[in-house]
Amino acid sequence: MLVVDDQELVRGGLRRILRRRDGFVVTECADGDEVPAAIATQRPDVVLMDLRMKRVGGIDATRLLRSRADAPPVLVLTTFDDDHLLSGALRAGAAGFLLKDSPAEDLIRAVRTVAAGDSWLDPSVTGRVLSAYRTTAAAPARRDDRLTELTAREFEVFTLIGRGRANAEIAAQLGISEVTVKSHVGHIFGKLGLRDRAAAIVFAFDHGVVAPGESAG
Repeated sequence: MLVVDDQELVRGGLRRILRRRDGFVVTECADGDEVPAAIATQRPDVVLMDLRMKRVGGIDATRLLRSRADAPPVLVLTTFDDDHLLSGALRAGAAGFLLKDSPAEDLIRAVRTVAAGDSWLDPSVTGRVLSAYRTTAAAPARRDDRLTELTAREFEVFTLIGRGRANAEIAAQLGISEVTVKSHVGHIFGKLGLRDRAAAIVFAFDHGVVAPGESAG
C-alpha cells in the first residue's frame, strides 16, 4: 500500500500500525505530486491519502489517479474540520474517508475493506460530509437512463444509500433483512456501473436521486 502525507511523524505512526507481520507492505510519498511515479513503480493495492499537502493536495492527486483505468482505490485521511474537502474527495473518486484520530483497529479494517473493493465512510462524520456535499453539488441536467433499469425496491435502497444509510439502517427502515439489502446493493451497483458505496453517493447527488436539503440523519 502507498501512504501519502507530507508529515513524517504521521507517516511514521501509520507505519507502526500497518505492520508487515500483519500483511501490510507500506511505501511512502511526501506529497501528492509524487503519487504517479510511486504508483507506476510500486503498484500498491490501496492508497492512503492525506488531503492537505504543500504542493499537490489530496483531492487533485486523487482525481488524477482515478482517471487511470488501473488505478488502486484511495482511502482519504482527514482531520475533524475537513467536511468540504471530504465532499470534494468523494467527487474526485475516493473510495472512502477516515479520521486521523481513529483507533488503529478502524484504520486496519478500513484499509482492508477498501483494498478489497468496497468503501469505508467514517460514521462519525458521514452525515456532515453529505451535508457539505449537498451545498456544493450542481443541479443535475437530467437523470441517467440507467436509473430506469432499477426496480422500485432497488430505487428505494439506492436513495437511502445516497442519504448515507448503512445496510442495517436500510434493512430496518424498509422492513427487510440485511441479506436482502446486500443483494439489492449488488444489483444496483451492477446496473449503474458503480464500484462502491462512495461512488453510489456521488451518483445519487449528481443525478438528482438525492436532493440538496434532504436529511442525512
